Amino acid sequence: MTDSSKRPIAVFDLDNTLADTAHRQRFLEGKPRDWDAFFAAAPDDPPIPEGIALVLESAKECEIVYLTGRPERCRRDTLDWLAAQGLPDGRVHMRRNDDRRPARRTKLEILRRLARTRDVRVLVDDDELVCGDAERAGFPVVRAHWTAPSAALETAQEVEGRT
Repeated sequence: MTDSSKRPIAVFDLDNTLADTAHRQRFLEGKPRDWDAFFAAAPDDPPIPEGIALVLESAKECEIVYLTGRPERCRRDTLDWLAAQGLPDGRVHMRRNDDRRPARRTKLEILRRLARTRDVRVLVDDDELVCGDAERAGFPVVRAHWTAPSAALETAQEVEGRT
């Protein structure tokens, strides 16, 4: 049951939705993939104007929640990046460091948990599989198609359970 006394929530992915990861994709293209370097470069991600504008607009009516496949060990860098962009405070849900399930499973699990007590107004994400599963589960979705798709990142999200 939802709590109607609380504002609805708008849920935003980070990588390639709010943060442009193009400069660090190179760390995923080789074998083996260099995950430490990939995540270490995240603080240098440029913001994506379309995503940032949508967060700021959504914050007028909704509480903002960030839902990322980044591992928990990246929390400090992630919080610092969000603050540096002037984004609204909000809960940040991250993947456990040892969680290698596909992003569509971990994110849908969290969305369903959030929906037990709150109205989820929208999910904004770039991952087509996450978006499709969320829509089939009844969540409103905005597909963040404002960056070029990355085959390496898609594999990381869905096969390797890394982001």
